[in-house]
Amino acid sequence: MFGYYFKLALGSLRRNAVLTALMIAAIGVGIGALMTTLTVFRAMAADPIPSKSRQLFAVQIDNWGPKKGVSPGDKDNLQVQLSYIDAMGLMNANAAHRQTVMYVTGFALTPVNPDLRPFQVQARAAYADFFWMFNAPFRYGGPWSAADDSGHADVVVIGNELNEKVFGGANSVGKTIDLDDHEYRIVGVLDRWQPTPKYFDLNGNTYGTPEDAFIPFTRAIDQQMASWGNTNCPSGGGPSGWDARLQSECIWMQFWVELPTPADAARYRAFLNNYAAEQQRSGRFSWPPNTRLRDVREWLVYQHAVDDGVRILVLVSFSFLLVCLLNAMGLMLAKIMGRVADIGVRRALGANRRAIFSQCLIEASVVGLAGGLLGLLLTALGLLGLRSLLSEDVGRLTHFSPADVIIAVTLSIAATTLAGLYPTWRAAQVQPAWQLKSQ
Repeated sequence: MFGYYFKLALGSLRRNAVLTALMIAAIGVGIGALMTTLTVFRAMAADPIPSKSRQLFAVQIDNWGPKKGVSPGDKDNLQVQLSYIDAMGLMNANAAHRQTVMYVTGFALTPVNPDLRPFQVQARAAYADFFWMFNAPFRYGGPWSAADDSGHADVVVIGNELNEKVFGGANSVGKTIDLDDHEYRIVGVLDRWQPTPKYFDLNGNTYGTPEDAFIPFTRAIDQQMASWGNTNCPSGGGPSGWDARLQSECIWMQFWVELPTPADAARYRAFLNNYAAEQQRSGRFSWPPNTRLRDVREWLVYQHAVDDGVRILVLVSFSFLLVCLLNAMGLMLAKIMGRVADIGVRRALGANRRAIFSQCLIEASVVGLAGGLLGLLLTALGLLGLRSLLSEDVGRLTHFSPADVIIAVTLSIAATTLAGLYPTWRAAQVQPAWQLKSQ
């Protein structure tokens, strides 16, 4: 029967092409507007590391005190980064399964190839656990060792793009590169890796790509490599001199731990509170311990990785789709009311209300399918327009995935079918005797 009703639906839609085109256009425009914003929202709000998002935690410690504050909107009075004092205190305690302190820095790279000019390279100073914690994929080689961390070794892991630029994409493991007039031995080359958002450091470019190079944190401190990221100090101005910065309460480092089980997380929370209490007893803090441990998902929410404006835009798009559905429902009702004579004849020939209802509902679903396909086309055009307007990093979010196609078509069919329930119900209520008498 489905094939028969489907054939009747196609014939009915062809008989009134104008109304059919208007219904499909209304659904398509609504789906296109919604899916354009929803595609960007889903990319921004996606879990960047679903396999470990409940095991990786950002660490926060209040080292400024309640009187300093952070900003008027911060309810817990916590800074999003750590000072060098606290970062090293936690690293030396070694209380987590894996852990790393890190910060963004950089240097000038002088290529061996004389045809290439020296250029700046952004780098991340971290511990070897960084690569294991955040599932960084390697194309060649691998991370440096824990011995390299403790030995302050001159080693580096470079990104895929930097390897392409300097070594033409060849295996460069074992070769050296000149960074700030100092030779570093390459131990690994990352494969393409673009976690979205860049959750382990949301300061600055939230949706940017990882750094071009990674070096041991201990080596970066020895070389007095300045931070290229955000630095905030309780007194406003930063201290002068490298040693003064290391001994200051300025915050400029990120600290992450990997805790595989809820029990591990509970123990680490207790450790954090004990650490802050010890700082209070030593006289460094004059306020009660204030610490937090947030996993990846909690961290993204806390850091407002998805702008509230994007959420509002999605709600507006849903409202616009609702308006389009109401228009489509009105058109469906007008179309069905124009066919009451045909429906009356069918009823008189033996078709029951269920048959009429099924036929009209399938007709609404066909309109939804066509509207969904049109919506996909409009979504593709909308995303193309956004890519031309937005920055390259944000533009990476404006790409279709197979899931987006499935969502668009399913949403279109479901929404149109729901919108067609009332017109379909009205069609099923046609009394054949009245229609035949009027004829």
